[in-house]
Amino acid sequence: MRLERLRADHADAVLAFERENRAWFSRLVPDRGDAYFAEFAARHARLLRDQDAGSDHFHVLLDTGGAVVGRFNLVDVADGRAELGFRVAERVAGRGVATHGVRRVCRAAREEYGLTGVRAAAALRNTGSRRVLERTGFTAVGEVVLGGEAGTAYLLEPLPAALPEP
Repeated sequence: MRLERLRADHADAVLAFERENRAWFSRLVPDRGDAYFAEFAARHARLLRDQDAGSDHFHVLLDTGGAVVGRFNLVDVADGRAELGFRVAERVAGRGVATHGVRRVCRAAREEYGLTGVRAAAALRNTGSRRVLERTGFTAVGEVVLGGEAGTAYLLEPLPAALPEP
């Protein structure tokens, strides 16, 4: 699997990934809503503009056939930190793909983007994401509300040279 920085030519694969996994994602996090899909092209272009401006770093994790199996994003970059968001396809869930992707994007955060810390949050019902964050060295730092749901806030700072292996 390879982690790539989001590009314009990823649009169709990202949209397919989001459509194929919509029901799966909505069991774990609030649904993006129909407008997300109806306005996808404009949104994708906006993400690329934000990335070019340096305020965000978007990534896709591709399988050996080039299909998107995960998204790993660093958003709201400021003061050496960013917020991590990630999701993986249902077909690869529970196989270490999310853990691999989080490790890779945190390495990129330190080595490519010069960040010193990464924040994240996960809903209490999203035990898989919480486990991934804990396995990759994030520390729970408090409670948050995500889309009206209780969640946990996490922090990984400073970003280590090597992230913990499972």
